[in-house]
Amino acid sequence: MALRATTLIRKNHHHFLKSSSTLSSLGGGGDDVTTSFFSTSLPRITERRPNETGRGGRASDAGVKVALFGATGFLGRYVSSGLGSNGTLTYIGTRGDEFAYRHLRPHYELGRAKFSYYSSRDKQSMADIIADADIVINLIGKYYDTKALEDTTTFPYLNYKVSTSIWEANVDVPKMIAELCTEMQVDNLIHVSSAHAHADSSSEWARSKAEGEKEVLKAYPWATIVRPTQMFGHEDKLLNWYARMAERFPIIPLIDGGHALTQPVYVDDVARTINRIVDNPEMFEGRRVDCFGLQDYSYAELAKFVYDITGQEPTLADMPAEVVKYGANVLQYEGNPMMTPDMVNLWTEDYLPEMTVEKYEAQKQKDKVFTMKDLGVEATPIEKIAFKYLYRFRKGGHFILAEGYH
Repeated sequence: MALRATTLIRKNHHHFLKSSSTLSSLGGGGDDVTTSFFSTSLPRITERRPNETGRGGRASDAGVKVALFGATGFLGRYVSSGLGSNGTLTYIGTRGDEFAYRHLRPHYELGRAKFSYYSSRDKQSMADIIADADIVINLIGKYYDTKALEDTTTFPYLNYKVSTSIWEANVDVPKMIAELCTEMQVDNLIHVSSAHAHADSSSEWARSKAEGEKEVLKAYPWATIVRPTQMFGHEDKLLNWYARMAERFPIIPLIDGGHALTQPVYVDDVARTINRIVDNPEMFEGRRVDCFGLQDYSYAELAKFVYDITGQEPTLADMPAEVVKYGANVLQYEGNPMMTPDMVNLWTEDYLPEMTVEKYEAQKQKDKVFTMKDLGVEATPIEKIAFKYLYRFRKGGHFILAEGYH
């Protein structure tokens, strides 16, 4: 408790100093500290920061050290690229061998990234990664239980055991990271949750994300929470899911008619938002940043959009969720499952931001939930990106519809 109290005092003092400097830069007085601290003025985001060594950008020293967990995931590679481009010294935690993270090495100049092995069940190994960091970013998450075969003494002599559960990845690990940040007096923590983190959801994944967010804020109250909607991009499991399913199966289920709504956001927009928080993290301490796309779609509309690009012609069948779960119960045993019963539950519910754009803009400054727009990041239309990675599913390739190429 003594350590926690000391940390809180230190953080409050840090808030005051930051607020005062913000006031000075804006030319304001010294009385309205709270108003200036909660200003939506954009972070610096300059090519070169004050006191930065080098010419700015990739081949320089940005003067900030970041510990990054979950860098090998979908969002992680984009966040990593942004950190490297800004000259950030990054400590990257990994649970795999060199082949698991070698695609991240080109993001950084030599000596600007350190890759360290850790186990989510070994607190000290995680503390070693965090030890020298100014900012910790947690991107760890999982939508299915990782399972492995184990020997048994009775028939059939094999059993599937859960090695890492959804609950462990989405709750226990973020909680441990937040507790370590408090114990080690890390200046800032950025935790990526989800726009669909709801305690009353029928999806275990959504409930675990809500619980994980709660535990993070309990252990580290000034954490910045980033809540994106479903993300699309070259490696996504949203638009690619429809295309890959059509390669394997002649019939694609529209769960409960595919009427549930989602508002996908481009993964690089979310990564840019996180990197802008890193540029001035004190401005967003204890606050939430919601990331979402320009428009909502039903899952049925997304399916038709994908197949219009790929030229695939599967049969889209309206199916009740309980019927789809029969197939999901089989597919969940794949190494990287395309569908699980819990995914079926998730896709029966709307996956939307908490408010409309108008309500986000009408918020009072003091209690404001930030959006990407507040950080100067404009949402990228899904139509602008989707073709770039979905055309590969066309039979005959990119130029099959153009004369002179076949």
